Amino acid sequence: MTSLRPAKRFDWDNLGVRVASAAVLAPAVVLATYPTWLFLLMLAVAVALLAIEWGQMSAPGAPIRVATAITGAVLVCVFVAYARHWGAAWLLLLLGAIAAAVVARNVSQRRRDASFGVVYIGAPCLALAWLRATPEGFRWTVLLFAVTWSADIFAFLVGSVLKGPKLWPRFSPNKTWSGFVGGLIGAMGSAMAVSAGTRMSPSLAAAAMIGLGGGLATMAGDLWESMLKRRFGVKDSGDLIPGHGGLLDRVDGLMFAALAVAAARLVYEAGWAH
Repeated sequence: MTSLRPAKRFDWDNLGVRVASAAVLAPAVVLATYPTWLFLLMLAVAVALLAIEWGQMSAPGAPIRVATAITGAVLVCVFVAYARHWGAAWLLLLLGAIAAAVVARNVSQRRRDASFGVVYIGAPCLALAWLRATPEGFRWTVLLFAVTWSADIFAFLVGSVLKGPKLWPRFSPNKTWSGFVGGLIGAMGSAMAVSAGTRMSPSLAAAAMIGLGGGLATMAGDLWESMLKRRFGVKDSGDLIPGHGGLLDRVDGLMFAALAVAAARLVYEAGWAH
């Protein structure tokens, strides 16, 4: 059996820019999450920016039209969800995906990519909106952010220091198994810290399991976007955030983690994991 090659040395040149960007963005995101109206505004802006990046990647022949269709479809769902009509919001998401496919067909772009863009962006937004609206919603949302950011940071640091075999060299040559394990440990630790520090109702054991699930989802989201970028032949989804690339490059893990933590919240609400 051929052994996996160790990951190549990480380029630390833009580390300072990455840290500075994160130091500015992270507190701003947390602060914007507290007032519900500001949270909705932040979500709407994020939807528009993500749709633009998706349109540029997936529909180079008509990026604006496809991005506009995706933005409109997802925002309708988000606003309906904000009014707490959750079932209607998910139904509208499916209808919006169909509408985006029709728009893409009319401008000779791939229908499946436009349709998937609505679901890919919209589903995590609905999960995030629901999570924020639940009891202790602000604390759960902060826990989600902490888990996602910790998974990214610890995976980066541990993987850069320990290196070792690559996790999935075909799609993401810099990610290692050591970073993967380090990211999961960081996600679990941050979930326990937020739960204890904010006096959330889940026990520390339950928080650790939520962190584990969120950490796994974060890694999956990162790898999934790497596959998408490889498919579309782009290095980054955009250049919005210095040192990170586009917004999609920054929140790819968060999008999957939002679904995972929302699912964990449902399980906890049902009384299955206290």
